Amino acid sequence: MTIDRAAADKLLTTTRSVRKRLDLDRPVEPEVIAECIDIAMQAPTGTNAQNWAFVVVTDPAKRAAIADIYRKGGEVMAGSGYPPPLPEGDPREHVMPKVMESAEYLGSILDRVPVFVIACVKGRVENVPMVIAQASTYGSILPAAWSFMLALRARGLGTAWTTIHLFSEADVSKMLGIPEDWTQTVLFPVAYYTGDDFKPAHRLPSNEMTHWDSWGTHR
Repeated sequence: MTIDRAAADKLLTTTRSVRKRLDLDRPVEPEVIAECIDIAMQAPTGTNAQNWAFVVVTDPAKRAAIADIYRKGGEVMAGSGYPPPLPEGDPREHVMPKVMESAEYLGSILDRVPVFVIACVKGRVENVPMVIAQASTYGSILPAAWSFMLALRARGLGTAWTTIHLFSEADVSKMLGIPEDWTQTVLFPVAYYTGDDFKPAHRLPSNEMTHWDSWGTHR
């Protein structure tokens, strides 16, 4: 089978963090979520451990409680001075106010988003001193989580990669019955998106971020 490279490139370059364009009134079919998770689980994992889990939250009361936790986490983050100011002239500078406004908007409507999906991985890394163990643990779930976003995008659904609820990860785990030896890695608020399409984002030049053979050597 020949892969349509143009279609694949478009999917990869237009899968955006969707916050303001989430359709809060259109139901999301459970079978679509299950199908996207099936696709996500084709992603690679370290030593083929497949040590992942996806918690799908549709219960309105639980979504409301998680949204409250998210908003409180947003207040903590806002008071911490994060994100740090960008250097003058940085090309991202003009975009950051829009990003922060969008994140604040998501918090205000989060409880109305029809489905949450929380990607988890078995194991805890906060007390593990070895970088290899930490990298392998997260490396076993993050490819699957990104594949989940791509699968949603291909079906007309949008989401955003959010982690602010992790300020109170233990509370969310208790609410959802997630075992203590499992780590939540990302919360996806999932809904159909409004509008027709998305465009590639403005990014820093790849040649400035790419180092050939040794750090600081660019082409």
